[in-house]
Amino acid sequence: MRLSETTAQWRLHIVVFVWGFTAILGRLISLEAVPLVWHRMLIASSVLMVYLLATKKLQPLPFRQVLPILGAGMVIALHWVTFFLAIKVANVSITLAAMSTGALFASILEPIFFKRKIDLWEIGLGLVVVGGLYLIFRAETEHIVGILIALASAFLSALFSVINGKLIKKYPPTTITNYELIGGVLGISIFMLFTGNFNEKMFALGNCTEAGFWLSLGGHCDLILLIVLGTIATTWAFIESVSVMKYLSPYTVVLSINMEPIYGIILAYLFFGESEKMDPLFYVGTLIILGALFTESLVKKRRRKKLKQGLHN
Repeated sequence: MRLSETTAQWRLHIVVFVWGFTAILGRLISLEAVPLVWHRMLIASSVLMVYLLATKKLQPLPFRQVLPILGAGMVIALHWVTFFLAIKVANVSITLAAMSTGALFASILEPIFFKRKIDLWEIGLGLVVVGGLYLIFRAETEHIVGILIALASAFLSALFSVINGKLIKKYPPTTITNYELIGGVLGISIFMLFTGNFNEKMFALGNCTEAGFWLSLGGHCDLILLIVLGTIATTWAFIESVSVMKYLSPYTVVLSINMEPIYGIILAYLFFGESEKMDPLFYVGTLIILGALFTESLVKKRRRKKLKQGLHN
């Protein structure tokens, strides 16, 4: 069934909203970051495997071709571990604000991976992002460690996005995601085996960490939210995002994804109240970063229009 552009936009915004809610789930689930990501990727890979088998879209690949995709999955796993660790060390708002710097890291990594010239405009906007980040550092000095972990997560996010940009030219998106999720589970399992942390504590799921959380669910909050995280916020969100992107321009997609920190920060305040209330300087810095991202999207749209006009003339 073909979607109208308006319907596709609404569906993409729902996906972005769900991605923003991922940070909320990470704070609510009482597991530490590493086992949390292990459960997330195991659930997501299991659900995706069932989906691929049911739709007959499972694409086996030779081991030599699978290895780089498994490696990319380990990068994703490390990204998610640092993402959830930053949330638990600092909070949701700070983590999402720092994660917005991913575009800056991408502007540095893309020329290296794709062997193109460095875009001075992207570097200029990157400096604006650094200015916004400086204000956040000034406003939240007690959360420096959390900010640094979130920045590491933003770098890893940009790294695997660039890696996927190369992989997508060779393999279908579902095939890439399938092997990346498997690679993430394998990577975390090996890490925990070597550190002696692969034990019964990984499966000691209980109630959510936030006292008074409305979704206590009889002491099974962790399990239920992990299922939501692995199915809706990971597998479903990915499949849905791929399907709607067929009907939308890259500009619309990027602009919508830039809304994720906004949705997440609003949700964090609604869920956690005063603990997510930041210094006014924090919001100024965050707005500067988001403003730079929206400006970048607008500039790229105008550049594409000029390029198309030049080709038609």
